[in-house]
Amino acid sequence: MSDAGAWPLQSPPLAPAGAGDAGADAPPRLEPAGPREWRVAGDWTVLALREHYETFRQQVAAAVAGAPDALWDLRGLQRLDTAGALLLWQGWGLKPPGRLLWLPEHVTLFSQFMQPTALPRRRPSLGPGLALASQKLMAFAQHGVDLVALVGRLLLDLLRMLRHPGLIGWREISANVYRTGAQALPITALVGFLVGLTLSYLISKQLKAYGADIFVINILGLAVLRELGPLLAAIIVAGRSGSAMTAQIGVMRVTQELDALSVMGISHTVRLVAPKVLALAVSLPLVALWTSALMLLGGMTAARAQLGIDPVQFLHTLPSVVEPANLWLGWSKSVIFGALIALLASHFGLRVKPNTESLGQSVTQSVVTAITLVIVVDAVFAVLFSNVGI
Repeated sequence: MSDAGAWPLQSPPLAPAGAGDAGADAPPRLEPAGPREWRVAGDWTVLALREHYETFRQQVAAAVAGAPDALWDLRGLQRLDTAGALLLWQGWGLKPPGRLLWLPEHVTLFSQFMQPTALPRRRPSLGPGLALASQKLMAFAQHGVDLVALVGRLLLDLLRMLRHPGLIGWREISANVYRTGAQALPITALVGFLVGLTLSYLISKQLKAYGADIFVINILGLAVLRELGPLLAAIIVAGRSGSAMTAQIGVMRVTQELDALSVMGISHTVRLVAPKVLALAVSLPLVALWTSALMLLGGMTAARAQLGIDPVQFLHTLPSVVEPANLWLGWSKSVIFGALIALLASHFGLRVKPNTESLGQSVTQSVVTAITLVIVVDAVFAVLFSNVGI
């Protein structure tokens, strides 16, 4: 009899030793087959070992302790499952014996115990602070990669929609324009009027001290039409409509509707992302114009009360002191803001996992990220176009 080499080499499939005395339901047996040789035979399964598991494990361990270089012959096993293989593995001291005879089908059972300890890798410790920072950085990078991929798919699908207009979801675009535009008018009107009123009141106090009352029109007109109107509208829409878009797509993930669309061969970007991006890119400039008008109305009311400036004079002076370029710049930013908010809402919605906790986290991340990026993009526009309309 020749024994196998070191792990994981295996012996050729020889005829099982003791096969003639192994019945249909042979009990598990561990018996010496010669000097410094042990033969494992019978049925080594969870049912056969259920009452003798610890006993056999101790016997195997004792056999190993008595003869560490003994030959172990497993070819007489009638049946062997994971429980029996684990018993032998534990008895051998969590490592294969030096000399081992087994059958090819035994390799898979024992290899599963070898994998966790194979080639141990020690990861360098960065400390809790650096580890958390690296984890956040990797998550941010993954979001960036996924967002770029989503933009690429969206652009390709938009080109395909232009070649095949039948793919354009006009009803979905119209519904999103109504939800993100018309239904947002009351809240934006209230917030815009109050912000304009407060801003004009504070400015009037300062200008009145220097006798420069009329310049309140210049400051309000430039600030509202160029910066505050589009920015305030984008922040309100990001919190109101962006969260709703993320929740809608996230619920579709939870209810497996997105999987159903994939099975039917319907692109998520064509059916869900593109209508939302197009609709918000159209509706947000209109909402920004509405918000700017209400902010000017609130500023006009405060200027009338504080400085006695007539509303007719206010409206007559406004076009002459604020160049049209500021209005066009505000509109251009609103288009980008709308597309960015819808894109981020769709991105976080598509990343929702099928559970409610992930849905809530994605909605929060969507709103926070959208507001932050809107402010960042607005600052970039302010720097790039600092000499336009001033």
